[in-house]
Amino acid sequence: MKTTIEDLIKASIDVKSKLLTDPFLMTSIEAVAEEMVECLANGGKVLFCGNGGSAADAQHIAAELSGRFYTDRAPLYAEALHVNSSYMTAVANDYSYDVVYSRMIEGCGRKGDILVGISTSGNSKNVVKALEKAQEKGMITISLTGNGGGKMKEISKHLLNVPSNDTPRIQECHILIGHIICQLVEEKMFPTQS
Repeated sequence: MKTTIEDLIKASIDVKSKLLTDPFLMTSIEAVAEEMVECLANGGKVLFCGNGGSAADAQHIAAELSGRFYTDRAPLYAEALHVNSSYMTAVANDYSYDVVYSRMIEGCGRKGDILVGISTSGNSKNVVKALEKAQEKGMITISLTGNGGGKMKEISKHLLNVPSNDTPRIQECHILIGHIICQLVEEKMFPTQS
């Protein structure tokens, strides 16, 4: 069992090392943070969506932005779209689970807002549809995916695709990237409190 544990830790470190040596990904993370700063500074919203572990990551990152990350500062408008269970179950039942996020974007998304879609495969139908709707509305689309980016690659202004096909390793990197973005946004928007 110890060997398995060591192998899993090494696998996680290996994927993170690949992130570290990917200059395009480093530049993309910085660009995403800058987009979020501009959006939030102009009174916009940063919205997140995903399924399963990716929904948990969406909620986690939204909470870091809307609550606080390192510093005691003003809240930022960030929200995970799945947190209203009555809405989610009604729309899934009355329409389809495939449209639970796109209907929410249709209702609350505005030009200049940001939608961050999270999917390890990059092919989650409801996330893809949400990104498509966000594009229609003039929102900035950002995707956190695994290697390749799936269908989300073509509908994302910024693609943060982790160089792995292993779901747990991808998710570990998604939360790392999310934390990095939260810190960059907080430092840029609240420099005197850093």
